[in-house]
Amino acid sequence: MCSVGSLITLRRFLAVTPISHRLCFTPAFQIRPALFETNFSNPTTFFKAKTFAKMTDNKEDLKKKLTPLQYHVTQEKGTERPHTGEYDKFFEEGMYSCVVCGQELFSSKTKFDSGCGWPAFNDVLDQGLVKLSTDTSLAPRIRTEVQCAKCDAHMGHVFDDGPKPTGKRFCINSASINFGPKKAD
Repeated sequence: MCSVGSLITLRRFLAVTPISHRLCFTPAFQIRPALFETNFSNPTTFFKAKTFAKMTDNKEDLKKKLTPLQYHVTQEKGTERPHTGEYDKFFEEGMYSCVVCGQELFSSKTKFDSGCGWPAFNDVLDQGLVKLSTDTSLAPRIRTEVQCAKCDAHMGHVFDDGPKPTGKRFCINSASINFGPKKAD
């Protein structure tokens, strides 16, 4: 470790900034609170910011917005019965978005008929749009849960038995997604 004196004598740098003792330290967010509240380059700031709160509705608002099945699936990590979902055998071109926040998550281009009873996709639009976590609710069977990264809504699960090129099968509840048809060119 070098001291200021050794840096000067080594002449490795053209100039050395003098170090002065400061008695009172004032964090930047106290000087310019508005800047701190809107600085989203810091993830901690982003998640504490008021704008993040707008992305998540409170439970009562969600119960009014969603059907009972949609609420059960997305907020209570439920699962719809197999072969009953609206999008299981649905193959029109378009995008699938989170039923809670509207974030587009899947494309019809990656949808395939897996025969499992739920809509299946072999990839997401972008890996950052979903959160994957370990689900031990059916122990000893361990699964990987898929959640919307924007609002934490439960989507379904992902398995390693899908088609190439990804080898993944995102098994998603119809109740957790909405479909938007492809826009005409």
